[in-house]
Amino acid sequence: MRIGQDRKAGSALAALPELSSRTRRALLCVVALLPAVVAWGCSGIVSGQNSTAAQTPPQTYSISGTIGPAAGGSGATVTLSGAAAATTTADGSGNYTFAGLANGIYAVTPSRTGYTFNPSAQTATVSGANVTGINFTATAQTGQTFSISGTISPTTGGSGATVALSGTANAATLTNSLGNYTFTSLASGTYLVTPANSGFTFSPANQSVTVSAASISGVNFTATAQVAHTVALTWNASTSTVSGYNAYRSTVSGGPYTKINPSVVAVLNYADSTVLNGTTYYYVMTAVDSSNNESTFSNEVPAAIP
Repeated sequence: MRIGQDRKAGSALAALPELSSRTRRALLCVVALLPAVVAWGCSGIVSGQNSTAAQTPPQTYSISGTIGPAAGGSGATVTLSGAAAATTTADGSGNYTFAGLANGIYAVTPSRTGYTFNPSAQTATVSGANVTGINFTATAQTGQTFSISGTISPTTGGSGATVALSGTANAATLTNSLGNYTFTSLASGTYLVTPANSGFTFSPANQSVTVSAASISGVNFTATAQVAHTVALTWNASTSTVSGYNAYRSTVSGGPYTKINPSVVAVLNYADSTVLNGTTYYYVMTAVDSSNNESTFSNEVPAAIP
């Protein structure tokens, strides 16, 4: 069948001697291209029809809130820092929004000449959802305000740390990449400054600061990476025939105790690697026989974790 169709096409071309050579070349091209179009497609015909699936943009979220009353919030500048940096201006009702944000920890700080804000800053954690209700109260200044600032070093523990302010006013902020932080628009009073960063301890743990008609700088902290500790427990074998032993611990001498081994320990030692720095634990042991009967507690042994 197909061979006959090919011959017919060839005969049709041969029967057109009166056409110009240009026309014959056009017909020849059409007849020769038909099989290619059916079998494979023709770049001259389908060019530009291929499409690439649209890339789905990463999902983003927003942080929003209100600065009230509107007399102080309207037109206030709101600054975003932390996982991203941005500024916006509150609308006539004191509302503001930061959009297009990825997951992360942010600090929101309002400012407006002639006003103080309570709190002076707030942290907001974006984790797969919009964050709303990051609100502030604006108060017209009746006197001069001041600041508290400092540095957390080294930067491995200071960068991105959370610093909380309590006392005469409450606020929170994040340190920048150099470990620097500042609380602004503070009235005279006594404040407590407390840093925090996962995996680090701080010296001192917090500092009391008294603001008295002047800004306070140099409220500094040292961050130290927490070192993982393990308590190695060893004991004497029971004088009875037993299947193994259970280890218990408490943070209070005399208990109550909590078992820490997931299954009976068949040997005479156990390593507890779930301890926390700066904590003292109290350990006791029991023996377990083949019927799962458990002895009374052994003598208690304390272990103080640095």
